[in-house]
Amino acid sequence: MEFLEKLKLWKKKAEKEGEGPPVLWFETSVSVRRRFQFESNGQLSVKLVGDSRPLYHRIVESFLNKIFPSGYPYSVNEGYLKYTQFRALQHVASAALSVLSTQSLLFAAGLRPTPAQATAVSWILKDGMQHLGKLICSNLGARMDSEPKRWRILADVLYDLGTGLEVLSPLCSQLFLEMAGLGNFAKGMAVVAARATRLPIYSSFAKEGNLSDLFAKGEAISTLFNVVGIGVGIQLASTICASMQGKLVVGPLLSIVHIYCVSEEMRATPINTLNPQRTAMIVADFVKAGNVSSPADLRYQEDLLFPWRLVEGAGNVRVGRDLCKVIKPSRLIELKQVFPGEKFLLNGENGCIDMVLEQDAIGEDALRGWLVAAYAEQIKRSSHDLSTMTLIQAYERMNEVFPLFLKELQSKGWHTDRFLDGTGSRFAL
Repeated sequence: MEFLEKLKLWKKKAEKEGEGPPVLWFETSVSVRRRFQFESNGQLSVKLVGDSRPLYHRIVESFLNKIFPSGYPYSVNEGYLKYTQFRALQHVASAALSVLSTQSLLFAAGLRPTPAQATAVSWILKDGMQHLGKLICSNLGARMDSEPKRWRILADVLYDLGTGLEVLSPLCSQLFLEMAGLGNFAKGMAVVAARATRLPIYSSFAKEGNLSDLFAKGEAISTLFNVVGIGVGIQLASTICASMQGKLVVGPLLSIVHIYCVSEEMRATPINTLNPQRTAMIVADFVKAGNVSSPADLRYQEDLLFPWRLVEGAGNVRVGRDLCKVIKPSRLIELKQVFPGEKFLLNGENGCIDMVLEQDAIGEDALRGWLVAAYAEQIKRSSHDLSTMTLIQAYERMNEVFPLFLKELQSKGWHTDRFLDGTGSRFAL
C-alpha cells in the first residue's frame, strides 16, 4: 500500500508540473503477469494479462479463492485452516447421516422410497416439533455467548441424537409419530444453538475487519460439502445401508466422525472474549509465571465439557451466585470499604472465593477481582485465613500490576470491554 501511495503522489505532482504521469505498468510474479493502470478518476485498476501456470493450478487457486477469505492466510487468526478442514468433513458426515435418517423415517411410515426421494422429502420433515425445540433453545442465548464452543458441540450432539431416533424409527413403526417428533425436537434445538454460536466463532478468526468475508466463505464451505455429503448419503442408501443392519453399522460411525470433527473445529477456534473459564486461565498463567496468554495459547487448554471446573492457581473463584447467598449484610459494608470504587465483591467460603459483579461491570472489573482472589489465595496459604487484611494486601498487589497486565492482554487480542458470565447473578446498589 505504501508503494501505491507513492505512485499516487507522483501522479499528482506530475499533473501539477504539467508532465504526463506514468499511467500504466506491468508486473510479473510466479508466472502471472498483471497490468496496473491509473484511470482518469485516479483509481488504480489491475488486469490479468498473462498466466502461464498449468490449468490445474489455476483451477485450484480459483477454488481456494471461493472458500478462503481475501488475503488468506494473513487476514485470519491462527487455527482457521484446521477449523475449515474439520468443518468440511463434518458437513459431509452430517449430510450423509441426514439422508439415511430420512430414508428410515419413510420406511417406518410404510413407504419404500428411492434414495433421491429421501433427499427431496427431507426438507418437509424438518417442520413440526422442530419449531418447539427452537423456541425452548432460544432462551439460552446468554449461556451460548459465554460458552459458544461448548454449545456448538452440544448442538451437533443434539442433531445426531435426533437423527439417530429417525434412523431407529423402522424398528418401532407403531411409534413413528413419537420417534419423528422427538427427533425433530432435538434437531430444532440443535439448529438454534448452531446458528447462535456461529457469529462469535467467526469473529474469533476475523483479523482485518473481514467478518462478512469470513461468514460468506464459511457458508460456501457448508453448502459445497453438504452437497458432497448428500451424494455420499445417496450412495450409501443405495448400497450398504439399503438394509436396517447396514444403517445400524454406518450410522454410528458417521455420527462419531461428525462429533469428532466438530470437537476439533472448536479446539482450533481462538475465542477472544472473556468468560469465567478463560479469565481464570489467564490469571493463573500470569500469577504463576508472569506470562499473559493469547487466545491461541489457551484454545487447546479449555475444558469444553465441564467449563465450570475451578482452575488451579486462579483463586478458586466462583462467579454468578446471588449476593444474598455469598455475603452477609453485616459484611457487605466492610467489603465495599476494602474495595473502594470497584464493581466487584469477594468473599471466601468452603475453600472457594465467591465473586459478585455489579450490573454494569465489564471484563476489566472481572479481571481485577480475579487477580485479587488469586493473590489472596497465595497469601492465605501462609496465613490459612482469608481475613480482611489478606484481601487488602491482595488488592494493593493487584493495583501495582494491573495497568501493565491489562495493556498486555489487549495487545494479545483479548476483548476486555465485556465479561460474558452467562446467566450469572449480578447486583446493583
